[in-house]
Amino acid sequence: MTTSRLLIVSNRLPVTVSSDGGEFTVSPSAGGLATGLKGPHEQSGGLWIGWPGDVGNLDDAQRASLDEKLAELRTVPLYLDQEEASRFYEGYSNGLLWPLFHSLVDRIPLESRDWEVYRSVNQRFADLTVAHYRPGDTIWVQDYQLMLVPGMLRERLPSATIGFFLHIPFPSSETFRVLPRRQEILTGLLGADLIGFHTFAYLDLFTRSLMRLLGVEAEVDRVRYAGRNLRLGVFPMGIDAARFSSVSSSPEIIAASAAIRERIAPLRILLGVDRMDYTKGIPRRFLAFERLLEKEPELRGKVEFVQVAVPSRTSVDAYVALKQQVDELVGRINGQYGTITWTPIRYLYRSIPEAQLITLYRAADVMLVTPVRDGLNLVAKEFIASRVDDDGVLVLSELAGAASELGESLRVNPYDIDATAEAMATALALSPEDRKARMSALRRRVHAHDVHQWVAHFLRALDDAATQREPVGGQSPAEEIEALVTSLRAAPSLVLFLDYDGTLVPFAPTPEKAVPDAELLTLLRALSERPRTRVHVVSGRSQKDLERFFGDLPIALHGEHGLWSRSAPGEDWQRRIDPPTAWREHVRPIFELFASRTPGSLVEDKASSLAWHYRMADPGFGAVQAKELRLHLGALLSNQPVEILQGHKVVEIRVQGVNKGSIVQPALSGDEGEAALAIGDDQTDEDLFAALPPHGTAVHVGPSDSRAPHRIADQKAVRRLLHRLLA
Repeated sequence: MTTSRLLIVSNRLPVTVSSDGGEFTVSPSAGGLATGLKGPHEQSGGLWIGWPGDVGNLDDAQRASLDEKLAELRTVPLYLDQEEASRFYEGYSNGLLWPLFHSLVDRIPLESRDWEVYRSVNQRFADLTVAHYRPGDTIWVQDYQLMLVPGMLRERLPSATIGFFLHIPFPSSETFRVLPRRQEILTGLLGADLIGFHTFAYLDLFTRSLMRLLGVEAEVDRVRYAGRNLRLGVFPMGIDAARFSSVSSSPEIIAASAAIRERIAPLRILLGVDRMDYTKGIPRRFLAFERLLEKEPELRGKVEFVQVAVPSRTSVDAYVALKQQVDELVGRINGQYGTITWTPIRYLYRSIPEAQLITLYRAADVMLVTPVRDGLNLVAKEFIASRVDDDGVLVLSELAGAASELGESLRVNPYDIDATAEAMATALALSPEDRKARMSALRRRVHAHDVHQWVAHFLRALDDAATQREPVGGQSPAEEIEALVTSLRAAPSLVLFLDYDGTLVPFAPTPEKAVPDAELLTLLRALSERPRTRVHVVSGRSQKDLERFFGDLPIALHGEHGLWSRSAPGEDWQRRIDPPTAWREHVRPIFELFASRTPGSLVEDKASSLAWHYRMADPGFGAVQAKELRLHLGALLSNQPVEILQGHKVVEIRVQGVNKGSIVQPALSGDEGEAALAIGDDQTDEDLFAALPPHGTAVHVGPSDSRAPHRIADQKAVRRLLHRLLA
């Protein structure tokens, strides 16, 4: 485990601040996250950053006193006013992200205007973290409320160790793309060194969204993004199993659970414990219980369904409607099947103390955990840890993350009312031996993978991820680029080698749409008129494109990676070699076949090369097709005088000996003190960089690997650099 100071960043602090009549109290929270991270937080001497709750009724003196108390606990409060907290938490986080990430698209509001508040609160969390950060600290950001924070931290702290854990499910790419700010969310998460999920299914769905929405391809558990290697991991969260077992073994709990069993004997107890949330599947669970009573009349008067529903978000319309629906179902079922001596459903709409909860866990015959979607569900594990008698049966939704771990449970599809009712009947009918075998196996697993093991596993993986992070790909510091510009401006003469697509202009859906704008034409003309400066545009484009774009400018043009060259306006284009063409008759039909099979792709035909572009194709399908095409061509062209290049959403076949580096030496004057600068963004520009003389230098654009000693972000940065040469 890491020995560095741990900075935990979460929506809420691990303490509860209560105020009454101007007085306040601070008490530890009982949640699983607070319990699990308490040890690392204390042992590392770290800080916990989060919202302390609504303390708007405290005056300045009381607020100062609260700050002192929180500082003693090594917690750092981020105060939000009432409107800000409501729009950030209830509005965007729970009104939009919560239903979307749980794949309940019908619950998404028609309109959400809270994005800017969500972004600004995330920025405040990031700023507060940066303010308390010390070199060597480990930062661990928690959950969906703070998904922009890792990216914001990476911008300010490029060398920091940053982890992120998502405690809720990740949806399919088709569902996630519904989110209007989907790219910002993904790039925010990609600021982390390690992104953790409860299950491999969530990790897999995340990588599919990366591919489909950002065009970023993951390799199972790792992603290359912005010049960094970041890791993806599966870390199912545990509970403090030893504590639950210890409390459950206490004489008080044993006596209390025995009293419940004696009081209701011979009834058998079905138990549900949930927050009142539409993801928990409470209405469908009641319908399944109703179906059980309908199909198994002999169970009437012999079972009791105890449902604890903890109030949640009581001011939100969707939750008000859910409570009304649940109330009506309870009334209907109890009215239809209840008798003077038997009430089918005992419905408790309130929070209950932990001791009473563990008593119910011990007293229940069957535990029903049947959410329609759940990131993990710790209630299932609490029930298991509490059953020190190795008895009881867990009926578990296969749509809860915990289902991937708890194989000895009876798993159900909560949308299948009949199958859920049958699982209830099966659970009630299991023999004592079967119940014991299942529960014993579940208890061993829950104890082996408790919350403390979860924390240790994640932090070890985060340490490894940060250690293996490659220190390349980040943008060069501003002072480094400024020093480069200063040296180039001071040189007696200067020759510039500039790539076009992805360097001077952004990529466009199709090659013909990436035309130069007026600003670029003005900039290139100004550079050509700079004293003792020669400008060369070196592109994979055809000479016809370059002539159409820049024919009137007094600059040198080199097309098709240097096969064609023109040194000044009005001069004829010269072809450097006569390329072999026999290979084309074999390759073009294959390119055409892949274009026909891949909607949105096209074939570009040039004198020395053929290119298959898939920028407009579905990103995931396009990447798969590109990989298959490269494998096919590799076998076909193994003895041909050509090479296969993978560019930005393009696969190109190029004649050997034709590359951008071939134009460098003829373009140099050999004058003493002459400076040379090459700027490019992809694999073909590496030939250009490699051919530069010792007094030349290169600048790579974007995040991919490169031999260039300097790196800048994008085409806007390229233009800024070139403008600085004119200053």
